[in-house]
Amino acid sequence: MQRSDFIFTVGYEGMVALIDNHAKRRYAKYGTLELAEAGLLRAAFCSALYSGDEKEQQQLLDWYREHSGVPATNFEQLKSYYGVFEIPSNNIKTHGI
Repeated sequence: MQRSDFIFTVGYEGMVALIDNHAKRRYAKYGTLELAEAGLLRAAFCSALYSGDEKEQQQLLDWYREHSGVPATNFEQLKSYYGVFEIPSNNIKTHGI
């Protein structure tokens, strides 16, 4: 699954990820912290998760602590907060909405 599809997934119908095409077109080129600054907190979280970069994940966690009411002490807690724990396998189809 491509980064932009993953970060703008709004739900699933079976093995099909439903993608918010409007947000994807507008914000796909934003980095993790740019997404957070734009108020797209779930997308920012998914971007950091997709990157797999611990430094980027820590920067986002620090941003959350400073700017939001989310009382997370580690990135794993954000996974529970958003209900997103991993990147789906490549056999997931996508559908724009």
